[in-house]
Amino acid sequence: MVLVVLSGAGVSAESGLKTFRDSDGLWEGYDVTQVATPGAWRKNPALVLDFYNMRRRNVLEAQPNAAHFGLAELQKDFDVHIITQNIDDLHERAGSKNVMHLHGEIFKMRSENDHRLIYDIREDIQLGQKAKDGAQLRPHIVWFEEPVPMIEKAIPVVESADILVIIGTSLVVYPAAGLLNYAIPSIPKFIIDKKIPYTSSVRNLTAIEQPASIGIKILQEKLRTFL
Repeated sequence: MVLVVLSGAGVSAESGLKTFRDSDGLWEGYDVTQVATPGAWRKNPALVLDFYNMRRRNVLEAQPNAAHFGLAELQKDFDVHIITQNIDDLHERAGSKNVMHLHGEIFKMRSENDHRLIYDIREDIQLGQKAKDGAQLRPHIVWFEEPVPMIEKAIPVVESADILVIIGTSLVVYPAAGLLNYAIPSIPKFIIDKKIPYTSSVRNLTAIEQPASIGIKILQEKLRTFL
């Protein structure tokens, strides 16, 4: 059976990676409009690079938590595909094999002019560091106000789901939140979050109002009925 997971920041929060949805629009003390928009990049690229260099160091120090490992364990019984809004690599480090990053990856950088020129990066990105086309390198992250190219690849994955799991996401960031609408209405759906968002219009939905690490254990029990 194909089990598709839509994951968000709540999954990585228990690994110590901060989210901005819990802090009045501030992310690590920064207004996101100053560090995570194309306008911010044009205005002060050095600040944007510093911000994401710090995020990269944070991810390097973080470790996968029980939710990441629990999702990876589901691969023993299901054909699991994870579509994540997270830019970290904790799903992969926990052992998940099929992971699609909607909003980019912190360990990649790209040309500011050509989104196809992508490079791996584990250290800091420096101002003046250039891509092959001579343009400044920027984080390979989808900023607010930018299109989300991976959404077109994600839609058929959601459409193929026999079971859909939504974990650690507030379902307010679009277009990612809209993926839920592409699932076949009749399939079983589960949502795990410490504060369940509005979902009353979704059919066949089981809500598990718990942090991700606890919720995944409850999910594992419920999924046994499908084996």
